[in-house]
This record gives sequence, C-alpha cells and structure tokens, in this order.
Amino acid sequence: MRTDEHDEIVRLYGPWLERTPADVATLLADYPGRWWIAGGWAIETFTCVHREHGDIDPSIPRADVPLLRRHLAGRLDVWAADQGSLRPLTGDPDQPISPTCGNLWLRPSGAEPWEYDVLLMTVTDTTWTYKRDRRLTAPAGQIFWQHEGITFLRPEVQLLHKAKGLRPQDHADFQACLPLLEPAARRWLRDALDLAHPGHPWIALL
Repeated sequence: MRTDEHDEIVRLYGPWLERTPADVATLLADYPGRWWIAGGWAIETFTCVHREHGDIDPSIPRADVPLLRRHLAGRLDVWAADQGSLRPLTGDPDQPISPTCGNLWLRPSGAEPWEYDVLLMTVTDTTWTYKRDRRLTAPAGQIFWQHEGITFLRPEVQLLHKAKGLRPQDHADFQACLPLLEPAARRWLRDALDLAHPGHPWIALL
C-alpha cells in the first residue's frame, strides 16, 4: 500500500494503533487455532532491517474464522474487509464469509482505532495454496519459521504475496531479503514467480 493509499484509508475508516508481534502473541496466548505473523513484520524480523509499519498482519487459515471470532468475542469487534467494502461480522460465528474476503480488521469499538489486520490464507493441516494461483502449493510445515517463540511466514512466501503490488516498500523488502535468502529459498521464490507471475522483474535478480 502506497503512503497516499494508506492515508486515504485512514481518512475514510479511521487510524490504526501501533501493535507488535508481542502484542499479537498476548492477544492469542490461549487461542486454540494456528496463527502466524505475516506482512512487513515478517520481513523485518527476518532481515533485522527496521521499516515503518502501517499496521500489523497476524494471519490464520481461512477455515478458522469461526474459531477466531469465538476467541475474540467480547474483546474485539471483527470486520470483514472485502474488495474495498468493510462490514462488521455479527451473529452466528459459523456463518460463512465471502470467498473474496481476504482480511479481517479488529478493534474494540467504533470509537477506537483499528488494532489488527488479520490476513486469511488457504492453509490446511498439510498444504498451503497461493491465493492468486491455485497451481502453486507447498507443505504447510515448510512455509513458517519461528523467532523468540512466535511463528512467522517465511520471507520467500511473504515476498511472493508482495510480488503483484510492487510498491516501493515491497521492492525495499525484496532487496533487504535477497542477500539473506538461502539457495533453496531463492529457487523456490524464482520458480513460484515463474509460474504465477511470469516476467516479474525479481526473477532476473534471483
């Protein structure tokens, strides 16, 4: 998201509270489902290169939305961010969400800032599937790593998710990660880009 896009979202929908991976770990300390940190914080934790963050992106399997809603009931309201629309999820937690909904925004009430932007991914107990090209899959156990007891999305997988946008911060994240990626991770990202985003400028750099 470009700075001007972020500023416009804040103008329309309200500000975001600064949160960290440690805050997410506290919020989800007794959560029974799988979760991890994605987005810019996943890149910063891997590279140790500080960058500004508009929000924080915890992530869960799409199928676990009812589980998360039950965990947050009475603490944070859950809103579905779906292709430019934003609506509160109320009532039965088992009610299906739109298949195009990719994010859940969380805040205590309408009078307070947003706190967490939950990314929904297609992950089962065994398999991760790339949302933009279902031909691209990986064993679920191979797309994560841990740091100080918190699970993060691996940098090569996060960079794949960033590849379509090619915002300045996405390219900066790629440049920060590139010298640190192991050969297997480089090959994985290059092959994934070849399949899902042929001709992408990062391919030659990998």
